[in-house]
Amino acid sequence: MATSRKRSTAKPIEKPSLLGRLLGRDLAGALAGGGSTDGIPVRLSNRTYSGSRNLAVRELGFDQPLLWVVVSLLAWGLVMVYSASIALPDNPRFSNYTHTHFVARHGLFMMIGVVAAIMAFQFPMKTWERAAPWLFAFALVLLVLVLFPFVGKGVNGARRWISVGIMNFQPSELAKLAVLLYAADYMVRRMEVKERFFRAVAPMAVAVAVVGMLLLAEPDMGAFMVIVVIAMGILFLGGVNARMFFLIALVVVGAFALMVMMSDWRRERIFAYLDPWSVEHALSKGYQLSHSLIAFGRGEIFGVGLGGSVEKLHWLPEAHTDFLLAVLGEEFGLLGVLIVIGLFMWLTRRIMHIGRQAIALDQVFAGLVAQGVGLWIGFQAFINIGVNLGALPTKGLTLPLMSYGGSAVLMNLVAIAIVLRVDYENRQMMRGGRT
Repeated sequence: MATSRKRSTAKPIEKPSLLGRLLGRDLAGALAGGGSTDGIPVRLSNRTYSGSRNLAVRELGFDQPLLWVVVSLLAWGLVMVYSASIALPDNPRFSNYTHTHFVARHGLFMMIGVVAAIMAFQFPMKTWERAAPWLFAFALVLLVLVLFPFVGKGVNGARRWISVGIMNFQPSELAKLAVLLYAADYMVRRMEVKERFFRAVAPMAVAVAVVGMLLLAEPDMGAFMVIVVIAMGILFLGGVNARMFFLIALVVVGAFALMVMMSDWRRERIFAYLDPWSVEHALSKGYQLSHSLIAFGRGEIFGVGLGGSVEKLHWLPEAHTDFLLAVLGEEFGLLGVLIVIGLFMWLTRRIMHIGRQAIALDQVFAGLVAQGVGLWIGFQAFINIGVNLGALPTKGLTLPLMSYGGSAVLMNLVAIAIVLRVDYENRQMMRGGRT
């Protein structure tokens, strides 16, 4: 009697794919076009992706395109600082310096900033949240100390620096990061009263006002403007009542206008900005702006070539700091300026995207911090570019990541490292891990 073999109906055991082993079943399914229902909701722009619409996450630990854009800006800035400062030792004021003095110091500041950024990246966002009030208090102490003659170092009538050996540290740069972290932490703690304007905003307004009075005593109105924009931006993004927010924005604009009207030298800057070519202003308050515009005019479309700037030869003051973009425009032309603007626009948008993603993952503090950094970098770059192009009144703000300056480069890199940490924790959560 012939025995019939019964066919097995059991399905063969499938080995997990490499993608599945690396990223997990849900995420691997999303990358392969599958429809998991356990997807973590992630908001991109004005859309919310959740449920079956999972967001693909690369296995990279952080956002590498963002890192490479930052590296590009740093490298280009280093080249431009060398080009803009190489002729400074010919000036009797800098006769004791070598031709590589400023670029060597800028390179040293960058290395210190990179080390500080690597250290900052190691701390989880929960640690930054706990440290926010203490960092804010520390920044206030430094802002007070810098006003004392035996502590603060004065240059051109302003007392903004504290000498720490290898560099002169500017407390106002630390204050930008400290206010940013404090405002984000404040909004998380006061989330339940965010619709009650005065209960939500008044304590933060007092904190910013205290910082503002200390900064105006230096004086450093530019840093104060950046801090106000950071604080107000975080309050708005945190959900403070919109109508009352715009009312306080009008009050802030009015306050700045009043400060300009009550200060003779600030008022003269405004008049010089309106007509830098007049006989009255061309050799005084409008001198920098007029020579900046001459530099852009000489650059035309493609520039005169790297190292070919004439304005940096003792015509344009502060060519390696506040007016670095003017030298860049002269040597690289309109094309170079548009590339710089494009890089900062992309960088700001990318940072804001990381912040929105963190908020969608219910990491509100981390999201507000990232968006605050985006406001900081984007607004300061906007002001500096506008000043160089004559679109805004002259204001002593450097171009982030590019201009010469130890404190600014240091704090910019620490801020970028915190954003990369936010992105790293976002990716961990989306892979099902814990931050």
